[in-house]
Formats: sequence, structure tokens, C-alpha cells
Amino acid sequence: MFPRVSPLLRFSLPLPSSMARNISSRAATGAFPIVALAAAASPSNVQFFTPSNSFASPSLRFTTRCFHAGFVKPIETGVWAAGGQRGYRKVRRRATAKSKQKELELSVSICIEDDLPDNDSEILSIAELLRLNAPMALKLALDGLKDSPCKTRDTAITDVGGYESIELSVMLCNDRFIRKLNKEWRDEDSATDVLSMSQHVAQLNLPILMLGDIVISVETAARQAEERGHTLLDEIRILMVHGLLHLLGFDHEISEEAETEMEKEEEVLLKSLGWAGKGLIQSAYESYDQANSDSEISDDRKKEGSLRFYKPKFKYIFCDMDGTLLNSKSQLSTTNANALKEAMSRGVKVVIATGKARPSAINILKTAGLADKDGIVSELSPGVFLQGLLVYGRQGREIFRRNLDPSVCREVCRYSLEHKVPLIAFSNDRCLTLFDHPLVESLHTVYHEPKAEVMPSVEDLVAAADIQKLLFIDTADRVATELRPYWSEAAGGRASVVQAIPHMLEIVPVGTSKGSGVQILLDHLGVKAEEIMALGDGENDIEMLQLASLGIALSNGAEKTKAVANVIGASNDEDGVADAIYRYAF
Repeated sequence: MFPRVSPLLRFSLPLPSSMARNISSRAATGAFPIVALAAAASPSNVQFFTPSNSFASPSLRFTTRCFHAGFVKPIETGVWAAGGQRGYRKVRRRATAKSKQKELELSVSICIEDDLPDNDSEILSIAELLRLNAPMALKLALDGLKDSPCKTRDTAITDVGGYESIELSVMLCNDRFIRKLNKEWRDEDSATDVLSMSQHVAQLNLPILMLGDIVISVETAARQAEERGHTLLDEIRILMVHGLLHLLGFDHEISEEAETEMEKEEEVLLKSLGWAGKGLIQSAYESYDQANSDSEISDDRKKEGSLRFYKPKFKYIFCDMDGTLLNSKSQLSTTNANALKEAMSRGVKVVIATGKARPSAINILKTAGLADKDGIVSELSPGVFLQGLLVYGRQGREIFRRNLDPSVCREVCRYSLEHKVPLIAFSNDRCLTLFDHPLVESLHTVYHEPKAEVMPSVEDLVAAADIQKLLFIDTADRVATELRPYWSEAAGGRASVVQAIPHMLEIVPVGTSKGSGVQILLDHLGVKAEEIMALGDGENDIEMLQLASLGIALSNGAEKTKAVANVIGASNDEDGVADAIYRYAF
């Protein structure tokens, strides 16, 4: 198990006065070891996991520790980035055990940054393997230093026989974390694969060689592993070797000769260790174009398939359909569907909150494999439909229904007949109308609503079933200039008018909204509004976006809706839902 240290030690921790004096003197050299801060911290500040693996040779003793870590601001002495990488420093506790026989201790700490998920079995397995792999790589690399023929290597570290111990840390993190380090220490706003930070200052003449830290983005490593045709473990080993060589004085960036020497050393180490893959330098050249384009990306948007490397920020995502999840052709894109599936695979629950009837939502999402008991919507899942007038809770059971006043229904139906304005009445899973019309048919063929049943008269329609909402459909101009002004006044206090789409106007019971339906469902599920993200575009989404911890209005949305949103996202024709999930949900 890898316990988490969050947050890790910061320089604001209270230190003994003697320790404080040491900081000021060492800070002048830019090399105060964070290890000292660990020693100064109280147990309540930091917890270490110490079922360490130790194994010895006649002259070397290896100690490895594994734990999770939060962010620690490093003291910079040397920062490198490979193919786009390098720089950070982690906390570890110094081993104090001494042997009667003098032996050099190699102390290696493996950390998992706090933002990586707790339950990724592959990452946990890799961290366990690194407990064995990192000391082996360090020993071989040190063995090769004395007689190294390399002319370009910084020889500040050569004879390690004079030290009592050598310390190294390896941290696994995601792109967001390593981008933060790059921005702070290298002034580059990009995610890279590995960062190395040297903590060695030869002038201090210490008995401990604090070699430094290697920070590896598992997220970038996973992409590179796929591109290069090997496993994630293979790629992380390659990155660790590259970072280790930087800490030992190799630097491929200073000259062509230095690059050739470091590339050869990478190959020798990997081959000696029996590890798969080519060195990072050679691999980077072979995929230069891709690596170059990736290194220029400074966007916070995570890539598809990368959510496994992040913790969810929200328990639930509530998502509108028309104008939000669906594009302007009322279609669900593959990109949006994949983003929803990936979010759900990471434990986030997605709930539909729409003006549509439930059968319509099921039919649309069925094509993407999202309409079953394990998907987003089904007859057994929670959901908010018909603008919050029908709410289904656990196991798809109805927990709320609100109907229109029959007198309002009669009045609206008569207006439809007299003015020849197509009208659809929504009653649970049914749609009713008074006459056939191409626009009525489009509600079924384009928007996938249940096919409207034509009723012989107004009274027959009103008597057929309880009606939750009525929907006029006409040109956007007629809706804006005639229908909305008229019914905003005629409805009085008996009903409300809402608009999700420019050429549609809905008459709903007064005092109801999609947001109130979402709140009813949250209460039923025992979920707080602070735990949800919501996406919408229409005026009918305003209350829902205001309710959510993070309300995102798509750029194609109504101006009133965008005015209340926390964030304005990409449009529904630009896969705005997927963009929001990859950018904000994790």
C-alpha cells in the first residue's frame, strides 16, 4: 500500500531555532535539503510508510520506500527536461541505521503524487516494481562513473566511496502536476515526460550524497508507450534511466557530442538491466514531429483516455441534451459519447437533465451504448425530464411529477387550433397533438420524441392523460415576436413560459424548472449541490447551472444562460461536453 502525504512539508512548517539557522546559511547556496524539513516536522504534519525493502551487497546496502506525496516546492540547483522535461524535489526520511562494517547505503524513495487516483492497479504495481528497479539502475550507473570515457559529463559526482549514503527519489505524477513544475522552474507552460532536479552541492562536503529527484508523468508516459509499441512499465523505466543520467552529470542539450554520449549511456544501461525499449533520446528522434507538437501544447484540457491519471472533482455531472450534448443536427458525436464513458469509468455518475421525454433520451443514447442500467439513461436509472416536471430516482422510480392546470391546457389548445400553430402536449412517455403538421412530425424524426398521437378535439386531448407541459413549434421569428410575448402575459400566475430552442416555446406549471427537478433528485440521492457539475445552453438551464458547484454554458447558448454560468465552454458543434469533461471535471 502507498499511503498519501497530503500536503507534504512546506517551508512554512515550524522549525527548531537551530534548524532555522541552517536554512539561512544553506539557502545562500540554493541547496538546502528538503530532507531536513522532514526531520523537523512533527508526526501530525507528515506520515511515512516504512515497510522498506532492503538488500545488500558486500559494499552496498539498498533501502527503498514508497509513499504518496503532495506538492513540495523544491530548492533549485539544477533542472533538466528531456524531450521536454525536468525539475522537482520530494521529501524522504533519511535512514539512520548503521552497520559495524562500513558500507555505502543507496536509499531510494518511490512516491505517487497525491492527485493520481488511489485505485489504479497498474500504477500501484509499477511503483512496487520501481522499488526494485530504481536501486538496480542507480548501482549500475554509479559503477560506470569511475572509468567512464565520456568527455562531456559534469564530473562533480565521480568517486562515491567517500559518502556514507546516496539518496534518490522517483515520483510518479500526471500532466497537470508536471506542467506546474515546468511553469514554476523552467518558465515553460507545458507537460513533459520526465523532470530531473539535482540536489548535489559538492562544496558542502556532506557525508550524504543527495543525488536529487526524478519526476515522471505517467500520463505522458502512457501516450509515448502506446506510440512506441511497448508497455507503460517499459516507458517509465526508460524515463527513469534518462532522468538518472541527468542527475549524474550527463546533459544531451549542451552539444552534439554530449547527446551522442548520453544516448549511448542510455542504451548501455537499458541493455545491462535487461529492460525493453530504446533510450529516450533515440526514441524522441524517431517520433520528433509528434513530440515537438505535443511539447507546444499548453492547454489545460486533458487528452482522451487520460482521465485514469486524475481524481474526479465532482461526484455527478448533470447534462442537458438539445443544444448541449447533441449537436445542431440533434446527433450525439463519438467524441462526446467517449468522454461520457471515460468519465463514468472513473466513477463519475452522469445524469441527463432535459426537456425531452425519457423515451426520447433513451433512443438517442442507445445508439452509443449509453442507454442501459450501467449507462447514462434507462428505465432503471435516475434522470430529470420534461424540464424537471418528471423526476426519476434510484432504480428509475418516479419520485416527482407536476402537471399543468387543465384550464391552461384547454386555453393553449384552443389558441393552437385558432391560429394554426403546431402544438404538442407531453404526458409522461406520450406526445399528443390536435392536427398533423410537418413541424409536429419533425419533433419525432429530428428530435426523437415519441410520435405524436392526433386527438380529435381539445376536450379529448385534455381528458386523455395528465399533461406536464405544452410545446409550440414554429419559426424562431414568430416565437420571439408573437408567441412568447402573448403567452408571457396570458399565462399570468397559472403557468410559466420557458425556451430551450429558438423555434420552440414551452408552457410549464408555475414555480417549476429544470433546476428545481435537479434539486429534488439531489435530495433523494443524498448528494450536495457542491458535488455536481452541470452543462447546458438554454434559458431553461439557468437554474440548474446556478445550482451546481460548476455551471458551464456552451458558447452556442442563450446570452442569459451564459451570463449566469461559471464558465463558457465550446459549442455543441465543437463537442463542448467532451471539452468540458476533459478540461474541468478531473
